[in-house]
Amino acid sequence: MTTLGTPPHGAATGSGDRSRPRAVLPALCATQIVSWGIVYYAFPVLNPQITSETGWPAGATTAAFSLGLVVSALTGIRVGRILDRRGPRAVMTTGSVVGVVSLLIVAAAPNIPVFIAGWTLAGLAMAATFYQPAFAALTRWWAPDHVRALTIVTLAGGLASTAFAPLTAALAGHLSWRYTYLVLAGILAAVTIPAHALALRAPWPNPATAPARTGTSAGAAGVVRSRPFLLLATAFTLSAFAMYAVVVALVPLLLERGYTTSQAAWALGIGGAGQTLGRTLYAALARRTAATARTTILIALGGLTTAAFAAVPGPYALLIAVSVVAGMVRGNLTLLQATAITDRWGATHYGRLSGVLAAPATTAAALAPFAGAALATPLGGYGPLFLLLASVSVAAALTAPWTGIPRTSLRDSRKRSVKRRSVPVFRRTSR
Repeated sequence: MTTLGTPPHGAATGSGDRSRPRAVLPALCATQIVSWGIVYYAFPVLNPQITSETGWPAGATTAAFSLGLVVSALTGIRVGRILDRRGPRAVMTTGSVVGVVSLLIVAAAPNIPVFIAGWTLAGLAMAATFYQPAFAALTRWWAPDHVRALTIVTLAGGLASTAFAPLTAALAGHLSWRYTYLVLAGILAAVTIPAHALALRAPWPNPATAPARTGTSAGAAGVVRSRPFLLLATAFTLSAFAMYAVVVALVPLLLERGYTTSQAAWALGIGGAGQTLGRTLYAALARRTAATARTTILIALGGLTTAAFAAVPGPYALLIAVSVVAGMVRGNLTLLQATAITDRWGATHYGRLSGVLAAPATTAAALAPFAGAALATPLGGYGPLFLLLASVSVAAALTAPWTGIPRTSLRDSRKRSVKRRSVPVFRRTSR
């Protein structure tokens, strides 16, 4: 009988050879679209109907959703450790089941406390099914050509809102929000549970076969305590806070300037198209720039586009152009974070390190919408808010140049590697 945990040892990955499981990439593309589309993007579409039919405050329902994101960030650390040891099959299959159960609880919630409990459980599902475990799987199985696989999966994930926001709205036009969630839970179960259980059965490569970089000799704990890692986490957290606050505050900014709701929605939506376009360009950028320079450039560009929103009142076509560029930067930042660990410390402890790295950034992203809305009034409007968010991105960009690995560590790592290779190995031969 097959267990959900993938075997701890197996063939190492190569570029295009048989050891690379063919079913994994299409399966993860499908499950990322469905998981993000249902567990994440359906809520903003249904929330007005939820508050209208139940009388629950919009702040309470939104806080429940944000709590799920915070739980996802904190749980992701533990999930990363399990991924390193056992692989993605058990984690992602269990996460899919938990996601279905959480949506059933949300759909049946008779009051706010149960609604909050459902979204808390959904946070566990997000940690086990969203980008982090998918990135860990592709980084281990596809290394060293993992950037292409990561790009393909994030391109698919970018279609989640395009596919499921209209579908959710269409269902809500004929059903109550509760029955809409029941239908979506059925889709989630039908697609993601069998896909994760059946497609992720390939042997999990031994960490020793994954490409290692300097700085891992002290183990994952040593990396987490290192100055480059702490500064990298700081840069990503500041950048995530600014980026997600901008996404939520863009519509109010344009409404404040006299644009219609439809125009504001199109400006926000066109940024999604820019995000998809930007991800297609990341591989070329990665080939031409070092990790530290790439981090600095992309975060600085994020701040520049935020400042442009604050400084450019129109015309509308120019705002659309800024939104496209901002979306391109956001798309690249997703892949930047996905590859930040392997660029600096290799893939040996990818699951654990990426979980720790993502936790504060995901928490900041969850809190950013509330913080942005709270700051807009005392600052005198959304224009000054965008200037403040641009300065946060600038602070992140100024931190980024210090996230590289010191050259002395690299030389020491190479010396240790040469020393290990120079030690003679004696073998007993049978007579």
